[in-house]
Amino acid sequence: MSSIPLQPGALGTPNEQARENYLNIKHTVASWLLTKDHKRIAVLYGLSISIMFFLGGLAAAGIRVALVRPHDTFFSSEAYNKLFSAHGIIMVFFFLVPSIPATLGNFLLPIMIGARDLAFPRLNLLSWYIYIIGALITLGAIATGGIDTGWTFYVPYSSVYSNTDVVAVIVGVFFAGFASIFTGINFLVTVHKMRAPGMTWFRMPLFVWAMYATSIVMVLGTPVVAITLLLVVLERVFGVCIFNPACGGDPILFEHLFWFYSHPAVYIMILPSMGVISEVITCFSRKRVFGYEFVAFSSMAIALLGFFVWGHHMFVTGESMYGGMVFSIITFLIAVPSAIKVFNWSATMYKGNVWLSAPLLYAIGFIFLFTIGGLTGLYLASLAVDVHLNMTYFVVAHFHYVMVGGAIFGYMAGMHFWWPKITGRMYPEGWAKLACIIMFVGFNLTFFPQFILGFLGMPRRYHFYPPEYQMWNILSSAGASVLAVGFAIPFFYWMWSLKYGELAGPNPWGAKGLEWAIPSPPPSHNFDSVPIVTEEAYAYEEIYARELAGDYSDSQVDRPVSPLNTEQPDQKTLEDHSSTEESL
Repeated sequence: MSSIPLQPGALGTPNEQARENYLNIKHTVASWLLTKDHKRIAVLYGLSISIMFFLGGLAAAGIRVALVRPHDTFFSSEAYNKLFSAHGIIMVFFFLVPSIPATLGNFLLPIMIGARDLAFPRLNLLSWYIYIIGALITLGAIATGGIDTGWTFYVPYSSVYSNTDVVAVIVGVFFAGFASIFTGINFLVTVHKMRAPGMTWFRMPLFVWAMYATSIVMVLGTPVVAITLLLVVLERVFGVCIFNPACGGDPILFEHLFWFYSHPAVYIMILPSMGVISEVITCFSRKRVFGYEFVAFSSMAIALLGFFVWGHHMFVTGESMYGGMVFSIITFLIAVPSAIKVFNWSATMYKGNVWLSAPLLYAIGFIFLFTIGGLTGLYLASLAVDVHLNMTYFVVAHFHYVMVGGAIFGYMAGMHFWWPKITGRMYPEGWAKLACIIMFVGFNLTFFPQFILGFLGMPRRYHFYPPEYQMWNILSSAGASVLAVGFAIPFFYWMWSLKYGELAGPNPWGAKGLEWAIPSPPPSHNFDSVPIVTEEAYAYEEIYARELAGDYSDSQVDRPVSPLNTEQPDQKTLEDHSSTEESL
């Protein structure tokens, strides 16, 4: 494993500050709030979901404070119920679902396929406004009265018995769902209709494949949960008997409808991260991604199979034994495409010239944590084991290993990888690596004890618990403190880098892809002329072979890679590279 320096001359010069880009073209508030530039809309989304992440994190901190003692007196049981409900609703619907698609997806997808914008720029801006409306309605309801149903809104409690402001929160989530649908439609049409000449399906970056698969799930799955929540509102407000068993309704129908969306929603959260990891690993391994076609089709397989496994959430609700067996088998099958990705990422790094940068550290952390989350999901897919583990802290730990360990680590990998492209500035690499290590340690200290708690039988969503569980809860709460520090550090060095960070040239990582062929930050129109794609997305071996030979030039301007510089590498760099010649 060797350390690859930045490309010679890759960092920018002060003259780049005067170049017109999407950030400095206009500075008025109206220019941002009325923009149709996909890059500015991505920044607006990024700021919005960061605020929601902070608020959801505050609720999580309250949960961990309450669980330090078996008989907490800091919060009432009613307040505790509102805390975990607010945490789940904010994090799932207003951070995890839009996190990568609305930010990195919005910013990068058009550039990656050679387009000047998304297919429907006005719809893109409308999606952000609808998201903000939904967030404000939800936060207003949580601040004024709260909600105690959990993020799953299980009936008949949510539709009949809860005394909290269920309707307002559901309306807010309903709006957020439509923002998600609009984003998905925009991505699908853009990929189909606006690819640059030569950008065939099998020349597309794997991040685009992941966003395409995610968009399918958004468009097909989100309307189901929207209609389901609308039915809850009808039953609660107008007394229409749909789910309430007291008047002949069927609460199990709600679970079928809710989980038909909510399990595919897991892949809305995790598939974009998988696309990010593919980009990061192949760049910092200096190798073509192993089994490109298998990784691409595995994204589509996960999206497809995700619609057929919702019943494994309902093994203990009285569903048919035979139905449970079918759902169990399909759940085991969906582990196959996920495993393909993990094996192919590992094979890409094998004998590669690995540059252990901050984005790659986050990517490796993603692989480790997502693997644990996936394997523990197989425990829950087994009917007999799930009877014991269902509704315990084992489920909480599994979910967070997939969502926090998977989705958020992928988000952080992507933000560090494309931060120079988005802002035109480099961040302090040492601090970024330190934050990743702290986050990784804090995460495992927070959530691994919860596997043990669940195995021992502690139910989730309980305010009071037997004293024998206290040690594991103290460990989990201590880990949450460490995790909070890990999340806070990037905020400070990213803010620092906006003013003091070294200027980034168009391609500081020596990466492949159309996004690295344009300046950093990108101009508002992305490309001066329509790019022509003549090679696959990951021909890193060609670049690396030229680097070994001392050739840092690239005369083919229509190729989807930024021109490498003409300056020769020093002797030490050549010696570092020579040890991996045999693996090329």
